[in-house]
Amino acid sequence: MKKLLEFLCGLLAAAALFAIMALTFFDVLGRKFADHSITGSLEMTELLMVIVIFAALPLVSERGEHVAFDSLDSYLPAWALRLQAGLVNIVCGALLLGLAWLMWQTGGQFLESGETTAQLTILKAPFIYGMSLLCGITGLVHLLQIAAPPRALAEGEGTAL
Repeated sequence: MKKLLEFLCGLLAAAALFAIMALTFFDVLGRKFADHSITGSLEMTELLMVIVIFAALPLVSERGEHVAFDSLDSYLPAWALRLQAGLVNIVCGALLLGLAWLMWQTGGQFLESGETTAQLTILKAPFIYGMSLLCGITGLVHLLQIAAPPRALAEGEGTAL
């Protein structure tokens, strides 16, 4: 399951990032040589950035690569590190699942009202639903990590009190 998550989220993020790169390249090329930019390129870049960020979120959480304040970890006993990691994962998981639910509701409202982007009139609801799904997956990743030892213990830090 972990490998499938890494593959699918990685593929989604990589494809969106590649699309941003290609779009930017051709947009700049068009401005330089054809004196014409791609219509809606900024809008497309914004939507693709949403995909990159939310597709990478489960991977960052699964790998424990968030920015962390860990200067005191080497001074804390192992039980405190486990407690801290468990509490952080519970809070993050609960908040992300709550955010996923709220986004799902918002996606429904956007679909009902037919909310679109300003220039290209792309429906926003599929993007909101995707964000919701990926936030939900990230929340589940955090809840599944509650039983895992904190990274500091896995790396041999912390005292064994």
